Amino acid sequence: MKRALSHLSRLAHHVQTIVNGGVLEQFGALCVRGDHPGERQVLLITTRETGRWTIPKGWPIQGLSPHEVAEREAWEEAGVKGRAKKSVFGHYTYIKALDNGRRLPAVVEVHLVRVKRTKKRFPEWRQRKLAWMTPSQAASMVAEPELKSLLTRVAGPDEK
Repeated sequence: MKRALSHLSRLAHHVQTIVNGGVLEQFGALCVRGDHPGERQVLLITTRETGRWTIPKGWPIQGLSPHEVAEREAWEEAGVKGRAKKSVFGHYTYIKALDNGRRLPAVVEVHLVRVKRTKKRFPEWRQRKLAWMTPSQAASMVAEPELKSLLTRVAGPDEK
C-alpha cells in the first residue's frame, strides 16, 4: 500500500497541470502470449533512462491510430510482432521526465497485443532488457498501481 500512496502523492504535485490539460498522452502495448490463463505470459521491458520495468509505449504518431502505435512500439522497443486490439484495455498514469528536465503527468492508453512472433534484433535491442513472466509476477515488478491492476486483469481467473 505504501507504494500506491507514494505514486499518488507524486501525482498530487501535478494536480494543477492535470486540471489545466497539461497531461502528456502515450499509447502502450501490453504484449501477451499463451491462450489459456494458466499458461499466459506478459512482457516487461526496462526503460532506457532509469532501468525500471514497464511495457512498451510511445507518443502519438501522425497517421497511425492508437492501436497501430502500440504495435509499432512493441516492435521498436521489444522486438514483438503481433496484432493489437483496437479497443482500449485500460489506462495508467506516471510522471514522465522530459529531456528539458521538466516532469509532467502522462496518461498511457493501453492496448493488448497478441504476440505472433519475436525477433532477437530490433531497433532498441541494445538499450533494453526484456522479460517474459506471469501477469502476477509482472504486477509485482512495476511501480504504477494502475499498471499493476491491468497486468492482474490479464491473468484470468486461474492466476489471481
